[in-house]
Amino acid sequence: MDNKKVVIKNSDNTTTEVDVITYLIREDKTGAYLVYSKGEKVGDTNDNIIYISKIVPNENTYHLATIGDDNEWVEVQNLLKKIANA
Repeated sequence: MDNKKVVIKNSDNTTTEVDVITYLIREDKTGAYLVYSKGEKVGDTNDNIIYISKIVPNENTYHLATIGDDNEWVEVQNLLKKIANA
């Protein structure tokens, strides 16, 4: 199965194509997150580096933002644990 890809436009107007791993949506529907990979590997086991960003709607586009709040990050980790244990 091929990974879905999206193109991210960076703040310097360059673009990066990334592999979508999954989307996460908070149970109260107040936040959504993109889990993605740029194809980078790390360590002796050659593990994929993954990124998680908050999806912020803005008119007819979406922006990715850093998860800066510790409580929000804990909630995102819990969402990840739910799909990892499914």
